[in-house]
Parts: sequence; structure tokens; C-alpha cells
Amino acid sequence: MGEEATLETFWDWFTIFCFAGLVTLLLQRSSEEAPRDKLWQYAPPAIGLAVANYFGNEGNDWLAVLLTTAAAAYVALVLKPRIWKR
Repeated sequence: MGEEATLETFWDWFTIFCFAGLVTLLLQRSSEEAPRDKLWQYAPPAIGLAVANYFGNEGNDWLAVLLTTAAAAYVALVLKPRIWKR
């Protein structure tokens, strides 16, 4: 039989946590009467987190940090979540 995938490393848990935040933003915005985002706009940070997880698990932490930072910057600059209400 094939190998069973498990969440064991820091990068596994960290990227899952970030991905959960991205999914939460998607679900919250998709419930609006007039959604302000397109579904495809969530693909670049999701793919970036998956690739960051891969490189982090391979021991390339500096590249994983760079990709995670790029995904966070994309979310901040393109998706523009409002974290605090005014």
C-alpha cells in the first residue's frame, strides 16, 4: 500500500493554519451579496503556501519563509482583508 500522509513538521502545521485563514476569507467574502473577489484570485497564495510547505519540509527554510511572506503580501495587497473594524 502507499504511504500515509501525516502532519508532522512545523511547515505542515504553519501552512495549514495560513491556508485555513485564506479559506475563511474566501468563505466570508463569497457570502456577500456582491462578492468583491474572483475565485481565481485565491489560487496564487494557496499555491504559494503549498510550495512553501514542500520546500520547508525539504529543509529549505529560507525559501519557505520567502514564499510564505510573498503569499501574505499578495493577500494584503490584492485581497485586502480588513482585520480590524473601524
